[in-house]
Amino acid sequence: MKRVRSLLRRAAVPALAIITALLVGAIVIVLTDFEALAKIGSDPARALFWVETVNGKTQISGAIGGVVNAYGAMLQGAFGDPARIITALQTGNARDISTAIRPITETLVATMPLIFTGLAVAISFRAGMFNIGGDGQLIIGALAATITAILLAGNVPSPVILLLAIVAATLAGGAWGFVPGFLKARTGAHEVITTIMLNYIAALVVFFALRSPTLRAAGSTSPVSKNLTPIVDVPNIISLPNIRLDYGFVVALLMAVAVSFLLFRTTKGFELRASGFNLTAARYAGMSAGGSMMLAMALSGALAGMGGGFMVIGTVGQLTLDLSGGIGFTAIALALLAGLRPSGVVMAALLFGALSNGGKLMGVQSGIPYDLLIFIQALVIMFVAAPGLIRAIWRVKVAKPAPEIAAVSPEGATTV
Repeated sequence: MKRVRSLLRRAAVPALAIITALLVGAIVIVLTDFEALAKIGSDPARALFWVETVNGKTQISGAIGGVVNAYGAMLQGAFGDPARIITALQTGNARDISTAIRPITETLVATMPLIFTGLAVAISFRAGMFNIGGDGQLIIGALAATITAILLAGNVPSPVILLLAIVAATLAGGAWGFVPGFLKARTGAHEVITTIMLNYIAALVVFFALRSPTLRAAGSTSPVSKNLTPIVDVPNIISLPNIRLDYGFVVALLMAVAVSFLLFRTTKGFELRASGFNLTAARYAGMSAGGSMMLAMALSGALAGMGGGFMVIGTVGQLTLDLSGGIGFTAIALALLAGLRPSGVVMAALLFGALSNGGKLMGVQSGIPYDLLIFIQALVIMFVAAPGLIRAIWRVKVAKPAPEIAAVSPEGATTV
């Protein structure tokens, strides 16, 4: 019971930050509904809220109705329509079931790379290293997986290609992450600068690699690789038409368990957290601060690279320059939202995956621009980054700090 209360206490501020962001987003939706607001002078109540029947269905209209419909569409786009899912399951038709559950599976598909990159950020931040290079590490991992798959095509069985491609992606991402860790430990070069620069270098490396006839899709004028699906593919969890959810998601969950075990149940994990908590004290205790930096960044890059490997040979099936789509930067926000805890990373990744996937249907059904969804995500990040503001708004009492090593800055100062 004490552990449950502790978990609820830690989750209170992030949950309230999300609620606050949705409330502020609702206000913005109301203020931008000019058609409804134009009626305030003549009929204020009807402009804000009224119920009507359209084609036999009751719906809420007005500015507030727009908020309800928009958020309802977001939930439906992220998790599907429960009534439709139940009906499809009762019919037993594979195509109907596939269509009904596709929103949920697509949310999990969007969640998978966020878990990998979120864990990557969390493990580096725990060690006091700011890894801003998740995008570069992910795309380098994807490039390594692509090269491995294409070179081995037809020479070894597909399961072996799958295994070797993921291993290559993990090693390549780890090597790319090791570079800024090595530079930090040996020269003092700040990892924020080096990881950002390595993002640009990674993009250029992939660009030039895709100019090679060996990798480039035949007849394509754009820098994209050959389709990898005929060569190798990650098996799907659910064998239904148009369902893309594969075992990469399961591996992502297993990596969350592995990272949690490493950080909180092993000596090396304690050294990583101790180095991040107070570098000087860790050195005084005989711990290798430089080794912790390099290990943390290598592990961080390996996780991001593994995520890139599963993306390129699984859900996407082709290497492109925009494969990452800024996932590495989104991962920073969700890792902070999660309090740098692997279990929290999974939940935060699910939230961001649901917002991303559900926002598409929200835009289609309500006409609200997708940019507003980005605005809501930014609000979540902003409020999570200001826990004092959230506590003041909701009158939450400050809990006593737990006796454990928490999130840290590279200078050794604790952070919330």
